[in-house]
Amino acid sequence: MRMRPPSVPLITVDPYFSVWSAANTLTQNDTVHWTGKPNTMRGVVTIDGVCYRFMGSGDEPAMKQTALDVSAMTTEYRFVAAGIELTARFTTPLFTDDYYYLTRPVSYLKLTYRSLGKKCHTVTAHVAVSEEICLNYRGQDGVDVALLEQDDIQTARIGSVSQPVLEKRGDDIRIDWGYFYLSTAGQAAKTGAYAEKVPFAEHCEHGENEEMTFVFAENEVDSEQGALFTFAYDDVESMVYFGKHLKTYWNRNGEKLLDEITKAFSDYDFCSMKALAFSERLFIDATKAGGEKYAELLELAYRQVLAAHKLVIDENGELLYISKECHSNGCAATVDVSYPSIPMFLLYNSELVRGMMRPVFRYARTPDWIFDFAPHDVGQYPHVNGQVYAGNHIDGQMPVEECGNMLVMAAAEAVASGDASFAKANMDLLETWVVYLRKHGRDPENQLCTDDFAGHMAHNCNLSLKAICGIVGLGLIYRMLGEEEKYAACLAEAKDMSDDWAKRASNGDGSYRLAFDREGTFSMKYNIVWDKLFGTYVMNPAVIASEVGSYRKHINKYGMPLDNRADYTKSDWTIWTATLASDRAGFEELAEPVWEAYNASHSRCPMTDWYDTVSARQIGFRHRSVQGGLFIKLLEASGKMKVE
Repeated sequence: MRMRPPSVPLITVDPYFSVWSAANTLTQNDTVHWTGKPNTMRGVVTIDGVCYRFMGSGDEPAMKQTALDVSAMTTEYRFVAAGIELTARFTTPLFTDDYYYLTRPVSYLKLTYRSLGKKCHTVTAHVAVSEEICLNYRGQDGVDVALLEQDDIQTARIGSVSQPVLEKRGDDIRIDWGYFYLSTAGQAAKTGAYAEKVPFAEHCEHGENEEMTFVFAENEVDSEQGALFTFAYDDVESMVYFGKHLKTYWNRNGEKLLDEITKAFSDYDFCSMKALAFSERLFIDATKAGGEKYAELLELAYRQVLAAHKLVIDENGELLYISKECHSNGCAATVDVSYPSIPMFLLYNSELVRGMMRPVFRYARTPDWIFDFAPHDVGQYPHVNGQVYAGNHIDGQMPVEECGNMLVMAAAEAVASGDASFAKANMDLLETWVVYLRKHGRDPENQLCTDDFAGHMAHNCNLSLKAICGIVGLGLIYRMLGEEEKYAACLAEAKDMSDDWAKRASNGDGSYRLAFDREGTFSMKYNIVWDKLFGTYVMNPAVIASEVGSYRKHINKYGMPLDNRADYTKSDWTIWTATLASDRAGFEELAEPVWEAYNASHSRCPMTDWYDTVSARQIGFRHRSVQGGLFIKLLEASGKMKVE
């Protein structure tokens, strides 16, 4: 990877089990959780009796980092010291086509070395993980440590004393229940624990103390086989869903994590090879679709998108794929977060899109939801019990936004899977929501959209485009169900709305407005991309071509602003907008500055989707699942969305 990632993924399983390196080198700073709070891991190798550090802080001299490469499921570092080159390969095998591997909470570190001369070396490795991995902040609670052995695998386990399972909900919090397992295997394997006095973090939490417990694992780094370590987390129970505690897929029948760790050691080669094959295919396909820089954006986004979700099983055995609205307000199953994420899942497993929608449909049928439009969310992670955003008050709702989102998601899932049965089972709600769009979508009144950080706005042209695509979406569902007359009626209505839109939104110079009543303004018209992907073309292609052509004069060094009100942009909407371009050059003109922004940003956090196009500085948001939207150009290239 040529990009210098703003933050480097190391362990990426779910919103709680998440460790990153927010620095250019792995020894520059201690590792952190995606929130930026300490999640300290240390790595030291002893080479011929002398200790050198390859991960985190410490008194040992740091090895010189010579290379860093990030692919879809693997992060690989290379270091040199004392006559050897050490390779540290972190892998989280998140396979969307296999729910076992997608949910098994085990991540790998493989250490290997080669001699840089003729001399033979003796190399041992020491990996340590702090109590921060299983607490909201160090010192929050006492910790229990256990040393375990199974099948020649040595394990150190650590967890909080009080075990407040699923008690907390919110955004900037870490898990404080369940147990973390650090393991290694073989005759030379050794595990243990120790306490160490450490300096206070720059931003201390109330109650932090100076002493911190570490668990560690040590092993010889064999000159041929290397040394394998696993990081694993058993959260016992994963989600509160309408009052019930749910488990995820891997432990749905009571499986034990020690057994899964044993399996993980035996299937490392399989996981590593499958991850490599996927990453290579992704890079090749994405490069063909949008260039090498576009491909690198997808490589960096892949793990982040998956690790912003948790897959659980409901009481009926159905999959629920719950997103966390990271670094925003912690909402769970947020519709306008799921909507931008779906291109990645439509490519790789559309059942996960159904899993995003099931909680929304269920909640919308409860007496607690009193509106004739779709909800914004279904709770605050990890409690999925009903909307928390704006409560049941009309102020703060996003009616056109969420109705359009749900209709497009339902249609896109049906097209991708070739099966409209899921949409059919929820047709009562979809038809209710399209009625709302017919009443309010042609010229939306003063209401929020997903770009709510910019505030309320009436007559939003891009929001009207979403309503048009929502009506198109229902039409496609009708067509798949054999109801051709209803399909034709929906498309005719959408075509009429589109023609009217083009007249009222025009600036008269080939560009189109932010709002119908704001002459001379501009905005990204990302929502209409579905009309192109579906091949329905209810909007005159000449309108889109002239609009995209007008964007050139607004592009800053690190991207095109979302609209004329500020210099900030959204990465997902930028790539959607770029996908409207008629050729590869037009796409790259809009997309490549996004790569440049991440490459240059001083905001060292997992990919933010909201940043300044002049400075590349993060404005807000990080680690959000919306980066799945970056895959939309690859989705277009796949042809999966074309409706014959």
